[in-house]
Amino acid sequence: MPLVAEAIITGQDSQTLAALGEFGLIKALAAALPPGRRTLVGIGDDAAVLAVPDGRVVATTDFLLEGRHFRRDWSAAADVGHKAAARSLADLAAMGAEPSALLVALAAPAGLPVRWARELAGGLAAECARAGASVIGGDTARADAVLLAVTGLGDLAGRAPVLRSGAAPGDLVAVAGPLGDAAAGLALLTTGLTTGLSAGLSADLAGDPLAALISGHLRPAPPYDAGPEAADLGATAMIDVSDGLLADLGHVAAASGVRIDLDSAALRPGTRLLDAARAVQAARHHVSPGRTGTVSRPADPGPPATEALRWVLSGGEDHSLAATFPPGTRLPPRWKVIGAVLAGHDVVVDGQPWSGAQGWDHFA
Repeated sequence: MPLVAEAIITGQDSQTLAALGEFGLIKALAAALPPGRRTLVGIGDDAAVLAVPDGRVVATTDFLLEGRHFRRDWSAAADVGHKAAARSLADLAAMGAEPSALLVALAAPAGLPVRWARELAGGLAAECARAGASVIGGDTARADAVLLAVTGLGDLAGRAPVLRSGAAPGDLVAVAGPLGDAAAGLALLTTGLTTGLSAGLSADLAGDPLAALISGHLRPAPPYDAGPEAADLGATAMIDVSDGLLADLGHVAAASGVRIDLDSAALRPGTRLLDAARAVQAARHHVSPGRTGTVSRPADPGPPATEALRWVLSGGEDHSLAATFPPGTRLPPRWKVIGAVLAGHDVVVDGQPWSGAQGWDHFA
């Protein structure tokens, strides 16, 4: 059956979902989504069956909406697949879990090319492979725009889950992964600071010095194994940076009943972010209010270093991991200490409240 499905989707690149039909689409997607090592029953039955060695399941759900989280004129289908998977897989890692599987519901226009759906599935499969997971099932429906609802399932492998509520005064605050890259990439895309802007952009900019920032927005690459690693190191709280460092650490501070003080010197933007901020400020006439749209830019965005620091503190969508650790914890090199946990409440920078936006709020 997979061989038949592969012939359908590679032999007729101009074919649409309407021409292929729902069950043909399911076969095509299944052919591009290999089962994982914990899949007992995969795509094709009423429900999947997954082996859970720990006996406990960590579960999370995320949406990815066209026009809100991605644009098809910016993102190749594979980019969308990678991003959709990364959002849920990072949530699992932030609990200290090892990602096991995803359930993916896809709604799309009838006129969407089958080729696009196949490439989407390839992106999902590739990102799952990075995390040691697989897609084990889902659903399909017709819609006016592309929408994905992704449920992630993880295994704790005998560990206690790392919650947001365990941080204590005296703990270190550290991060694994980049901060600000995705926000900078979005700013570059929004202002048109790319050459040959087209679907598949992230794959076409290998020679561009700012390509990594654009790729960071289109195709984030969270350090999934850093989550279980942090748990094994005794992390007291953890979260993935999806809505912005300040906003997400604000959840940790609120849940733990503590104050988190970030060190701006440890968060100083690097050369690449500063170069991006200079380029954006020189060219931009509009700035995105959401993750794909535009409105009039602020009258004075401040110097490039200020803009770049805003990306670091409130940009979000890097899906890096931020965690707190007991004092004296010897951290591996990829974990960078960026602050400390104190008695009190809220998140501050160098002991002072941050005057700008904290991060992303879907309903603000």
